[in-house]
Amino acid sequence: MVDPQGGHWVRFAVRRVPATPAKPHGLDYSLTLHGPSGERLAGFDNAHSVGKRRAGAAQDHRHRLRTVRPYQYADAASLITGFWTAVDSVLRERGVIK
Repeated sequence: MVDPQGGHWVRFAVRRVPATPAKPHGLDYSLTLHGPSGERLAGFDNAHSVGKRRAGAAQDHRHRLRTVRPYQYADAASLITGFWTAVDSVLRERGVIK
C-alpha cells in the first residue's frame, strides 16, 4: 500500500522462469502503481514488446501514464530503485506527496 487515504497502491508480481532470449535474466516481472480507480499510473514489466518490436518478443520496458519505453534491466535492486523513483514522481505530480 502506498497511499491509504488516497487509495493509490502498488502491485509486485515476480516469478522465476527459464532464461530465454526474451527474458535472459530468468524473471517474469510486473511492478505497477495504481490510482484510486485501479488505473495503472506507472509500471515496469517484461510482458510484451515495445515500439517497432511491438509484434515481436517480450522485452523489458516501463510504463508511465500512457507512455511505454524500453527499459534496460540490469539487476533486481536497480529495477526496484527505478520503480520507486517513478512512483514518487507520479505521486508528486498528482499532489499526493510533496
